[in-house]
Parts: sequence; C-alpha cells; structure tokens
Amino acid sequence: MSKQFDVVVIGGGPGGYIAAIRAAQLGFQVACIDEWKNAAGGPAPGGTCTNVGCIPSKALLQSSEHFDHANHHFADHGISAMDVTMDVAKMLARKDNVVKQNNDGILYLLKKNKVTFFHGRGSFVKTTLAGHEINVAGKAEEVITGKHIIIATGSNARALPGTPFDEVNVLSNDGALQIGKVGGTVPKKLALIGSGVIGLEMGSVWRRLGAEVTILEGLPTFLGAVDEQIAKEAKKAFDKQGLKIELGVKVGDIVNGKKGVTVNYTNAKGEAVVLDADKLIISIGRVANTMGLNPEAIGLQLDERGAIVVDGDCKTNVAGVWAVGDVVRGPMLAHKAEEEGVAVAERIAGQHGHVNFNTIPWVIYTSPEIAWVGRTEQQLKADGVAYKAGTFPFLANGRARALGDTTGMVKFLADATTDEILGVHMVGPQVSELISEAVVAMEFKASAEDIARICHAHPSLSEATKEAALAVDKRTLNF
Repeated sequence: MSKQFDVVVIGGGPGGYIAAIRAAQLGFQVACIDEWKNAAGGPAPGGTCTNVGCIPSKALLQSSEHFDHANHHFADHGISAMDVTMDVAKMLARKDNVVKQNNDGILYLLKKNKVTFFHGRGSFVKTTLAGHEINVAGKAEEVITGKHIIIATGSNARALPGTPFDEVNVLSNDGALQIGKVGGTVPKKLALIGSGVIGLEMGSVWRRLGAEVTILEGLPTFLGAVDEQIAKEAKKAFDKQGLKIELGVKVGDIVNGKKGVTVNYTNAKGEAVVLDADKLIISIGRVANTMGLNPEAIGLQLDERGAIVVDGDCKTNVAGVWAVGDVVRGPMLAHKAEEEGVAVAERIAGQHGHVNFNTIPWVIYTSPEIAWVGRTEQQLKADGVAYKAGTFPFLANGRARALGDTTGMVKFLADATTDEILGVHMVGPQVSELISEAVVAMEFKASAEDIARICHAHPSLSEATKEAALAVDKRTLNF
C-alpha cells in the first residue's frame, strides 16, 4: 500500500517548495518530490531559480560588478587598485557555494515544516478512490498517493531549431553559468542570441570580465516589454559600457566547431555578417517542463505549447490536480510561482488565495538595473487610456551622486482623472529594491499624490520615487 498524503507537490522550485510549506502550515500532511541533484548526487531543491537561474546569476553579477568597480571606478573614490585580476575558478566556486546554501536552506525549511521530501522524478500512475498515485523514481522507486496534487515542474531553456545545446560551445542558461569552469579563462569573444533577461545579465557578467560581447536580437526594438523611454535609457548605458547589441537581425546557419561557434546572420541593413565566437549563449525564451510527468495517465490537458491548462485559480481539468509557476500560463518569474503556490495551498484549505497579475514586478539585474510594475506608456496609448506621466533622473538625486551612479530615472504613469498609479518604471541603481514601494502602492490603488505626500528619507535613492510622483503634477522640488 502506497504512502498517503493530503497534498503531494511535484517540483521543489520556488512554486513547489513554497506551496508545500504553506500547505503544511495549514495542517495538511504534505510530500514534496524533486529530482535536482548536486555534484555529489544529493538533493538540491530550489529548481531552475536556485540551481541554474536567479541565484547563481546574481552571484556572478555581484562578483563581476566588484571587479568592474575595482578596475574603473575605485580611482574616483581615491582608492588605488593596481593590476586587479579575477580568479574565475574562485568566482565560480563562490557561486556554487551560494547555490548550496540555498539548497540546504530549502531542505531545512521543508524539515522544519514537517514536509516529507522525496528525492526523485515524480510521474502520474493513475487516479484511484484515494486520490492520485505518483511514482517517484529515485535511487529506488516507490508510489505515493495524494488527495491533491500541485504540479510545479518549471520550465526548460528553448533551443534554437537545428542548433542543440551541447553546454560546451552552444550554451543554455545552465552552460552560461559554467563558462570558465575548465581552465578558469574568460572567453575572448562571446555571442548571445536573444536580448532578454538572461542574455543581458550573462552578457554583462562576461563583458565586465573582459570578453567582447555581441548580442543578436531578432526584434527591431530593444526590450519590447519594457516602457520605451526606460528601454532607450538602458540601451544608451549598455552601448556606453561596450555591450554590442544588434537589433532586427535574422540568424542563419550556425556552425559549432572544435574551436568555437560561427554565427551567420543578416543585420538590419540587409547585410550578410559572419560572427566568430568562442562561446554562444542562446536565450530565446523557455518552455514548460512536463517531460516524464506522464500527464496522459490521468487525462491531464496540455495546450499547444506544452503548458498545463489551468483556470484562474490554477485548477487543471482533473479534479484535485493543480499547477503553478512556469509550467502554466503567465509570466515565467520565480516570485509569480511563489504567489501561486501559496494561493493554491490556501484554496485547497477552503481559503481565498490571491494573486494579482497586474502588480507582479519585473526586474533585470544588469547595471543599471531595470524594474517595472503595471502598464507601460505604449500600452496605455494602445488601450486609449488617458494618463499623466512624471519622470525624475537619478542625476538629480543626492544619494546617487554619492554612490557615483547617476544613470537612469524613475517614471510614474497615473490615470489622468483619478490619479491612480497605473505603472511605475525604473532604470538605475538598486531599482530592484525601489520597485517594491510601487507594488505596495498599486495593490492599495494609491494615487501618485499619495506617494508624493509620503516622507522619504534623505539622502536616499527612494527620493527619486517621490520626486517622480511629484512630477506627475509637474511640481518636482529637486529638478
């Protein structure tokens, strides 16, 4: 007889482990299944985010930013740093240690909350009167049963047709985080296809460490999902740093050879270009991960993209089966998965879980950072919404001057009649932290005037948020 649980979560990433913990807090008997392995073959929960995504990329961004500051900005502060070098192997080891600390922290949290952890791959077997049977394939195989199943299996990197990842020369986000692991060297030339979050962040890391980086983007606009004014400001900064970004290209043949990769493409002018690189990172999006889940065993419905079909409450077409995070519709963001995981656990308990897609923040952790929440100016125009806009540059912010980083601005968009905040967009220093104020304000349907009337500490970067809100009414005080 299989072990019986109230809730079984398949996947231990941000959506999965958070759902498991919340369900356990609500008094359910909970199991969490995850197959990620560390170098020693042990469990490494946390999913793509912890193992080959958000966490390791931020570790590398931090290390490379320190290196860049030492080489190019310390002198402005009166600090002499001669012959600064980067030990790539040590940088990668630190990144791996940061990942391990997060893996261990998640295992501790699951144990603390009395969640039974299974290390292996979970797949559906059948539906019975007791619930849904799940096979766990690990060191040994066993079958467990759950009255409710929460699928949180995440996503995989999308490969370019005809150019499979070998994680040696042609790299996904996984391979991109391992560059330099063998030999400890920085590639002289690095090519990237796709100017999204992964492309920009990984390109920034290796550009700072000395690589000549070229990013190829098929779309004619840069960061199409970002407010156009903010995207233009960001691109100016990246161009100045030496990050080469080509828009409107059409990628042709890609040749993966022993000494590197050759990318043939046509640029926006229609000219044929041959780009030789030591490594090629492909970051053209991600696809839902249902590999090995065996959804047909219970009649689970997938859409044409392979994602699990859910309603507004994350219910699938099968009673008692839910799905959250990257494996369903909506933005592929770790914090979106977490919110859905909590909401589903609460819905199972008869509560009213809440996820507001309109106030999910987005962040790109480059330098300058880019962050936003709500609608862009272009979206408001397209929807025919009457709005007011206000901007404030970090150039006029005292704390930014003291930091030596005055790139960028904060932008507010508010309803022309009610003054309700409709969107906030930022590019500049530490805006990944500043955006939370805008999220809170929008959740409470605050007006721009509300933010303009709140006292902000001086000197602080957050004053740029207040001033941008004041700018909506054309009454900034420091610009």
